[in-house]
Amino acid sequence: MKPEYKKYYELFGANVVYYRKLKKLTQLQLAELADIDRSHISAIELGNVGVSFDLIFKLCEVLEIKPRQLFDFRD
Repeated sequence: MKPEYKKYYELFGANVVYYRKLKKLTQLQLAELADIDRSHISAIELGNVGVSFDLIFKLCEVLEIKPRQLFDFRD
C-alpha cells in the first residue's frame, strides 16, 4: 500500500465498521458470513490491508448495501 493512500484505506475501513454496526454484527459474525478470517475483517476496518473486488461485493451482499456506500468517505 502506498503511504499516500493510507487515509483512503482507513476511510474505507471506517465505512465497513459503520455498516457492520448498523447491522448489529460482530467482526466474527461478519467474517463468518463473508467466509474470511476475523483478523482479516479487523485489518480491513483498521485500514491495514487492501480488499479485492470479490470481497467488496461479498461484504456488500452481507451488509445489504451498494459498493459505492463503502466508498462514500465522510469528512
